[in-house]
Amino acid sequence: MHKLQFPHGITEEKFLSRYWQHKPLLFKQALPDFHCGLQPDELAGMACEADIESRMVLEKHGATPWEARFGPFDDETFRQLPESHWTLLVQDVDKHLPEVARLLEYFRFIPDWRLDDVMVSYAADQRLGRATYR
Repeated sequence: MHKLQFPHGITEEKFLSRYWQHKPLLFKQALPDFHCGLQPDELAGMACEADIESRMVLEKHGATPWEARFGPFDDETFRQLPESHWTLLVQDVDKHLPEVARLLEYFRFIPDWRLDDVMVSYAADQRLGRATYR
């Protein structure tokens, strides 16, 4: 079983009672032995699939500031994106890629009913977000 590397002084119990769904906690090198070869182009390809939920947030250069667009997308959508200030988010990546599903092994201390999916985000320069595991 893989173990999540908690910050000094934080236990699984303390994490669940004080941080989980309460306040943020920065983990540095939390998954030192985890490697996933998911590339941005592969994530973009998933966002083009009709059966995979995805969205894009454009901080600038959209119809409105912080415009949300919902997939599926096509190749033209990606070609027309500005160089920066946008983020692609893809839901349920763990259900489509076994290497991403293995990420959940680190979180087995959290009951399954409290975990939804692994959402992966990719942000261009001036990123709007970070990887999120819900």
